[in-house]
This record gives sequence, C-alpha cells and structure tokens, in this order.
Amino acid sequence: MPMPAVAAAIEHAKHQPVVSPAHFAHVVFRTSRIDAMSHWYKTVLHAHAAFETEILVFLTYDEEHHRVAILNVEGLAEQPDGVAGLQHIAYSHKSLHDLLGNYVRLREKGIVPKWAVNHGPTTSLYYADPDDNQVEFQVDNYDTLEEATAFFYSEAFAINPIGVPFDPDALYERLLAGEDERQLKLRPQSGPAGVEIIGIR
Repeated sequence: MPMPAVAAAIEHAKHQPVVSPAHFAHVVFRTSRIDAMSHWYKTVLHAHAAFETEILVFLTYDEEHHRVAILNVEGLAEQPDGVAGLQHIAYSHKSLHDLLGNYVRLREKGIVPKWAVNHGPTTSLYYADPDDNQVEFQVDNYDTLEEATAFFYSEAFAINPIGVPFDPDALYERLLAGEDERQLKLRPQSGPAGVEIIGIR
C-alpha cells in the first residue's frame, strides 16, 4: 500500500491538466554506417559533435546538448521496401532564402533532394541520408497559423492534398532576381496528385 503522502500525491496528479512536452528534444538512429551517417548529418544540419566515439555520436546545432544521436550496431540489414515505419523527420528554416541557400550549399557537396514540392502550407525539400531515412527541410508559406490552417480547408487542398513539384534552381534564381518571397511561396494551381509521388517505399 502506498504511504498516505504518496497516495495523496497520486490522487492529486489524477486531477491535474494533461501537460504536453515543452519541446522536441532529439532523434536517434541505429546504423552500421556510423561514419557516413555522422558526416551526412553534420553537413546537412551544419551540426557539430557534442560527443563522438566509434559507438555513439551526439550532434547538435543549437543550445541543446544533442539533437541527433547515432548508435553504431554492426551487421544491420538494409531497410526493406513496403513496410510500416517513420516516413521522415522535418526541420524548418526561417525564410525561403535560407531554405534555398542551404539547398545550394548541399548541392555543391553532392547532396541533392529526392523531391522538391510546394505542399501549400510549406515549401519543402526531401533528402535521404546514407541509410535512406528521409529528412525534410521546409519553410512556412504563410505568416500566421490561421492562414496555413485555412489552406487545409480550401478547394485547392481538397483537389490535391500532396503538393506541386518545383525546380529549386529556378525558384532560387527568381528569388535572387528580386521576386517577392511571399508570392514565390504561394502554391501554383494544379490538378489531383496521387500519394505515389511522395516516394513511399
């Protein structure tokens, strides 16, 4: 039986409001390619190692002690196609200029996206790491949550909830030429799109 003080604390906790987490902390990968994975995430996130051994790597790019952890496990099989699992993790940039500037930086290092798409609420670039985990870099297309939410209830989203592919090189050229970022982020009109275009394996 719990002690009276413990029982009272448990009873008190039952009546408290549910509290969501304060923030997202980190993601952890297991791999048999720890060097390649570590190098890739250092490059794409412009991160550095807070801790690094042959077994475990902690990477960070801000005040958090680690945002990505990579665990070395020998002899892992390749990811099979057509199984349930995590589709992708996503990171937001502050502006279209930052998103596309990072695209150019990575392109010069031989890292190119598998898919570039304007979803409507976001303009997004999807990459695959050395183990074929998918990583999205995005920028919000609207200045407010209300505007983004309204898009989900629009006819355009009902017709095409996936998005419209775009050429990141062409879009960056237009941005550098002085076209308005807000206008460039508006999703073009399109017909229906099938889920097969999002690269589900």
